[in-house]
Amino acid sequence: MKKIVASIAALLVGITLLAQGTVTTRKYRLNDFTDKVTQVVLPGNSILAGALKQEVTNQWKASAFEFCTPAEFEARKTQDQYYFLLLADSASKDDSEAGITYLTLVKGDAAAVNGMGKMPEIISLPVCAADGNSGRELLYLGALVGAVQEFALAAMESEKTAYQMDGWFNEHYSQDGKNKRIYLSITDIAPQVTERDGEKYLDDDILLCDDEEEADRMFQLGSYNTLVGFVVAPSIPTNSSWCYKMLVDAETHKLYYLRRHKISNHAGVGFLADDLKRMAKGR
Repeated sequence: MKKIVASIAALLVGITLLAQGTVTTRKYRLNDFTDKVTQVVLPGNSILAGALKQEVTNQWKASAFEFCTPAEFEARKTQDQYYFLLLADSASKDDSEAGITYLTLVKGDAAAVNGMGKMPEIISLPVCAADGNSGRELLYLGALVGAVQEFALAAMESEKTAYQMDGWFNEHYSQDGKNKRIYLSITDIAPQVTERDGEKYLDDDILLCDDEEEADRMFQLGSYNTLVGFVVAPSIPTNSSWCYKMLVDAETHKLYYLRRHKISNHAGVGFLADDLKRMAKGR
């Protein structure tokens, strides 16, 4: 029912805007994505910037691309002949998303003179804590670059997809992710998850690893038919912070699961019992 309501709402938005003579739906904004140059903003000589450059070079096929500096981004961000792929910290996004660095695809727009937050955003995926990198982001960055590209192309074709990013990725899990083995680091499980939750939802193919290194090794090995958990949250989370939970295919690097929750005394950093329940459904 929620999916039906959301789809109708997205359609009504498009009809209303057309009636007003102003087409500003996300799908419409994206209709020139493959024809325009994507400017990839590299923030200095950091390890993460170097990794982003390498991953884009290796796999970006959706559009022509060029690398640029943050200064060049500032000079060009109002020009709608460009899309921009960049690592955006919370200072350029909503305060509720503070403490996290995102891989963000935006379109150049005249409104950008009032800040990056005014630019049309296509997709934002969490990469790492903004004030301290764990090193895991380097391993999973390629999967995030691929996910940005895959989603942008899908959103060009579907208004529903353009407005339902999380649901679109999670549909991957519903379709065939539930048939895959899952490796989760015990350090990526929220402290509120009980032993009883584990007994209820975990099975022989949803496995808890003793540490992140063990889970990451499955990803590095490109293990067949295997999903690996990856969690991103601020280094010092507050009760207004977001925690993101993802499952990535070790062989194809496809993003299969993307959910987030507000951190609180009842929902800490990591996969919650509700996530385990969703993973177990239909297995």
